[in-house]
Amino acid sequence: MRKKLSQTLLFIILFTNFLLYSQTKIYNKNSKYSSDILYTINNGKLYKSNSNYSSDILFTIKEDKIYRGNSNYNSDIILNIKDNKVYKNNSSYSSDIVYVFSNGKMYNSNSKYESNIIFTLKNNKVYKGNSSYDGSILFNISENISLTELVLIYHAYNSKM
Repeated sequence: MRKKLSQTLLFIILFTNFLLYSQTKIYNKNSKYSSDILYTINNGKLYKSNSNYSSDILFTIKEDKIYRGNSNYNSDIILNIKDNKVYKNNSSYSSDIVYVFSNGKMYNSNSKYESNIIFTLKNNKVYKGNSSYDGSILFNISENISLTELVLIYHAYNSKM
């Protein structure tokens, strides 16, 4: 009985540590090299490169809102996501739709025309436009992520260009 309890406690401690330290890595193009890490997501924060320093926080996610830097203030909301639509700031007006996500594709504005496809997500790889060729990979992601995290990564990636 005592051995089983200690094994259960050990498992809980290890699992909790795994959850606390699990990080999502975003790599340049089709690379998996640590030198090609563009961003790291950890505990709702997007960090530069492979960093976990608070000075390297670019954006923060809270619920379905993306904030500038390490902020949680409404005035620092840059994007928010509702029903697969991405809005400017804290808006929910249709005129403030920046992107729409549907069937693995991100569309510009509120349009689902093929000519407005910004990127395609397939197997944790983000391809430019409607492409699925290796040469069109913008970045790849180490694990499955939420739509809010995907929007966050794309916004950071697009901002640096």
